[in-house]
Amino acid sequence: MPQTYLTPPGGVAQAIYGLAERGELWKHVAISLQRVLTGLLLATIAGVLFGLFIGYFRRVEHHLDLLFQAFRQMSAFALFPVFILLFGLGELSKTVIIFWASLWPILLNTSTGVRNVDIVLIKSMQSMGASKRYIFLKVILPAAAPEIFTGIRLGGSYCVMAVVAAEMIGALSGLGYLVIYSQETFNVPEMYAGIICLTILGLGLNYVLSGIEHRFTRWKRNISHE
Repeated sequence: MPQTYLTPPGGVAQAIYGLAERGELWKHVAISLQRVLTGLLLATIAGVLFGLFIGYFRRVEHHLDLLFQAFRQMSAFALFPVFILLFGLGELSKTVIIFWASLWPILLNTSTGVRNVDIVLIKSMQSMGASKRYIFLKVILPAAAPEIFTGIRLGGSYCVMAVVAAEMIGALSGLGYLVIYSQETFNVPEMYAGIICLTILGLGLNYVLSGIEHRFTRWKRNISHE
């Protein structure tokens, strides 16, 4: 394979340094990170709230499960032309595609976590006269937390993939744009530089989400070790 297509690590490092020195790298990273965090935050709020609701009210989940499964199978990438038609080529369409890609694993994992809470715990609290609100906040929500955070981490992975696609198709900034623009202009070192930065972005986001999960589910590990 010619060296033109497979840039040596030193060449990629020089490309990253050059982009950083010119300020282009930080601009693209900041824009991609902003899009990822905005879409993931909105998806987390909507997915957790609605997932808790449908997981708690089993009849609602029973009636809507088929619809949710159908929506989950709709690829965000396949729907991108629809989002462009509805919301244009601005930031809104990119936020929507990231939101859509991240929403379903969060929503479905949350509802599964609520549904799988040990019924014995709930009945024990009811027998002691605990209110529904107390049971929800002190039993159901903590017990479902591991599943919820698993969904958020999955959503984080999906939103990074979604931002790449969104920036490659309809953007003039961001790491996805940097990769596709470098490929089109045959600037191979900068193309690989963009790919590496996207990988670091995904790993960094997963590391942060894992740290948050570790903090909020520490009690469960303490119980399992006793």
